[in-house]
Amino acid sequence: MVVPREERLSAGRVASHLLVMVAVAAILGVVVAGLAIPFAGVMGIGARNVAKAMDNLPAELETDPLPQRTRLLDDDGNTIATFYDENRVNVSLDQISRTMVEAIVAIEDSRFYEHGALDLKGTVRALITNQANNGVVQGGSSITQQMVKMTLQTQAKTKAERAEATEDTYARKLRELRYAIAFEQHHSKDWILERYLNIAYFGDGTYGIQSAARHYFGVNAKKLNLRQSAMLAGLVKNPTGYDPTNSPDRALERRNIVLDRMAQLNVITREKAEKTKEKKLGLNVVASKNGCWYSRAPFFCDYAWNYLLDDPSLGKTVAQRRQLLKSGGLTIRTTLDLADQAAAETAVSGHVYKGDRAVGALAMVEPSTGYVRAIAQSRPMGRNEQAGETFLNYAVPTKYGDSAGFQAGSTFKPFVLAAAVEQGIPLQTTFNAPQSMTIDTAEFANCKGAGNFVGPWNVSSSTTYGTMDLYRGTRESVNTFYAMLERATGVCEPFKLAKRMGVQLTYPEGDGTHLPERVPTFTLGIADASPLEMAEAYATFAARGLHCDSVPITSIADSSGNVLKKYGSSCQQVIQQTTADAVNDVLRGVQEPGGFGYGQGTGLTVPSAAKTGTTQDGKSVWYVGYTPQLSTAAMIAGASKDGQKPIPLAGQTIAGSYVYSVSGSGFAGPMWAKAMHAIQGNLDPVDFTPPSQTAVQGIPATVPSVGGMSMDEAERTIEQAGFNAIRGGTTYSEYAAGTAAYSSPSGGSSIAKGSVVTIYESNGTPPPSTKPNKGKGKNNGNRGGRGHGGRGHGGGGR
Repeated sequence: MVVPREERLSAGRVASHLLVMVAVAAILGVVVAGLAIPFAGVMGIGARNVAKAMDNLPAELETDPLPQRTRLLDDDGNTIATFYDENRVNVSLDQISRTMVEAIVAIEDSRFYEHGALDLKGTVRALITNQANNGVVQGGSSITQQMVKMTLQTQAKTKAERAEATEDTYARKLRELRYAIAFEQHHSKDWILERYLNIAYFGDGTYGIQSAARHYFGVNAKKLNLRQSAMLAGLVKNPTGYDPTNSPDRALERRNIVLDRMAQLNVITREKAEKTKEKKLGLNVVASKNGCWYSRAPFFCDYAWNYLLDDPSLGKTVAQRRQLLKSGGLTIRTTLDLADQAAAETAVSGHVYKGDRAVGALAMVEPSTGYVRAIAQSRPMGRNEQAGETFLNYAVPTKYGDSAGFQAGSTFKPFVLAAAVEQGIPLQTTFNAPQSMTIDTAEFANCKGAGNFVGPWNVSSSTTYGTMDLYRGTRESVNTFYAMLERATGVCEPFKLAKRMGVQLTYPEGDGTHLPERVPTFTLGIADASPLEMAEAYATFAARGLHCDSVPITSIADSSGNVLKKYGSSCQQVIQQTTADAVNDVLRGVQEPGGFGYGQGTGLTVPSAAKTGTTQDGKSVWYVGYTPQLSTAAMIAGASKDGQKPIPLAGQTIAGSYVYSVSGSGFAGPMWAKAMHAIQGNLDPVDFTPPSQTAVQGIPATVPSVGGMSMDEAERTIEQAGFNAIRGGTTYSEYAAGTAAYSSPSGGSSIAKGSVVTIYESNGTPPPSTKPNKGKGKNNGNRGGRGHGGRGHGGGGR
């Protein structure tokens, strides 16, 4: 048989092997045909020197656990991704076919079970045989020696250690022999062979016999037959050169050498060897999939990976955590529901194409647990930006996905709604909301010690206007109504509530790079958010005020199945149950006849609630809806190819259709509905808890008269009576300028406690056309010029 020139052993290499073998043999007192001492003397090495060198080595080699691949599972136990530096799955010797064991022993160390660490007879025979055949036909080192060498190479952490483990020197060979002797003294032959088969590299990125069997033939190591075993046994000597995926002819030739050797040793009959040699390799290559790129849920996988890297319990540093995940052989069970994931993927890919200058993203969260059930987006994972690929995860917060998020529009209004209910403002409270208005931002209370807002804020509504209560003002997403409601609640409480519910607001006052978030325009959703944050926040409403942190992981087990850590739900009651019930009763109107969502086909067969969101610059639209069992946030946002710059959606072609205008209900709503309609059959028809009458109507009380009081005194009087007092500007009145002219509702009216009472300030001038009644005048306080306040434009309507 002709062996490639690069694999032939030179005379020098032969002498090198012989030198080390016989020198050590001399020290061990092994004399074979009178060769030991003469060879040591001829080569200029005394027995005492060799013995001294051996004695200076550590007595044993500590073996670290072999690096193994980690599996990421969905909530039903299906593998959705694997992570590894070395694609290895350890198996015990009884999980490896006997034929495979016989094949590897035959070709690498046929006397393995007969000799100790050193097989001088076998080494000399192998060297002579290989030299006669002009190349490597039989193994020279014992299996124990090879295992030591592989262990040293695998455990080398630094560049110097790697160089030391591979250097072609007598010192290395002596060191390996000393370790091999220790292994033979402290471990059984089966233990050594098992580790050898698990540590060996079999080419094409596969480590260990189990991964090799799965990769090349699609079977477990236990099921390997003769043809398969012989090929795999032949790879160990030169896994790159004999790689059957690149060099099938060489792999076939090497396999046949193994078969011949097995027949020579009477492990198999000559007839069986010849019959097997007539067969092809019989490959059934299963591609190795490393990382989230190949996952069935790539961006959920990416989120889970970054979530784990952020967990300090898995290592002091990110590098240590990454090493554990890639080599620990862990089994990580996640919260992913593949049915929900499939529905989410279908929805986003059908409504926004990967090459569009827009991105669709969707997240699903389970109320009362925080379990993340699905993460999907329209741009696939990959490096080709021009083809629409990206590694940015638009569906999750910045710390987990590197996307900065997009303005959430009117989906922030429910935070103001919840703050209002918490403060006792009844749902039947009404405001006369004009189509547009200018409000002095100084009228909006900030957090204590944070200073006052300054400047006018012009706000307008693109939907409806007029006198309305909290039901209609929310269902029709009236901006001016919510500006007036937030003026009653103040900005601080809605802001804090949004944070408690999971929205990661980190720049309340801005920082030079980021604009401030805690401003009067907060109610219009001028802060950036991700679908996962919004799904988590709305899940709090669905769970009757119980907020649970989003979590993608439920448990981590080691390679033996021992549970290392369980990830329980982290939940806290952040608003009263009755407050959440009231919010749910309002938001379900969006999903019912007359609601913006219902008109776009978002209704479900189970009770549901929702809120639309549209930014006034049209760069992002949202639809966040939920049932008592599942909260889903859908977002479509204009984004440049690199994903770093928000751009308007109108004027683009998205999913093959030209976009003239956008709205949350008309654009993001159908994408949300596509996902939810696909899985609504899996949801139980659980209804929301009805709101209390107090939350809807409040407790009746009489509004005190405040005409002629100072404005401060008037405010105190109104608030002491159980109402929310706000100032409504100046008006004509016979009272002295700067004092209270009257209130709306007027003094003597019976309204619910917690209702908003607006106090108007007298300008000191009676109305020119009619004689005013005491304490009353004409209100012009809600009229004024245009201006800008707060941050950005915020939310639009539908």
